[in-house]
Amino acid sequence: MGRRSRKRSLTEPGAKAAPKKRLSSAARDEIVRAELKPLTAGERPLPVKIAAILAASLALANVAFYLAGVEVRGQKPALLGVLLFAGLMLVAAWGMWTLRYWALLGFQALLAMTLVIAGLSLMVAGNVLAVILCVVILLAGGWLFWKLIRVLGRVKVPSPHG
Repeated sequence: MGRRSRKRSLTEPGAKAAPKKRLSSAARDEIVRAELKPLTAGERPLPVKIAAILAASLALANVAFYLAGVEVRGQKPALLGVLLFAGLMLVAAWGMWTLRYWALLGFQALLAMTLVIAGLSLMVAGNVLAVILCVVILLAGGWLFWKLIRVLGRVKVPSPHG
């Protein structure tokens, strides 16, 4: 007698499942965009709060260190540079707190530059304290950068009410 061929069901051992069709990147992007909900009035996600407080703290710390007479490489920094940086950080803090897209994007650009500098500094770190500082900056800054990406998407999502 000849062999009868039959189709195996998926529950039988040795049966192969049909391969899942992989979505294109455009289709995956559309799914993620559809899941994004605009921020509600007064809503501030934790990464925004952290970024705004960090920016304001950097501004105040810079001015405080200048007033305390802290020197950088043996010289007192220029007052104009200290005030410009402090002003930039205060404007960024206000912009992020009020969920301005330009402020979040600008802070992310500064954060990205900081991460690159910390990564490069890690390669030439001369002691354990410098290595620890670079790693902490990379981990904390990288986490904040990553979390702000989704917030940017939610800030830019148009409101369904027009």
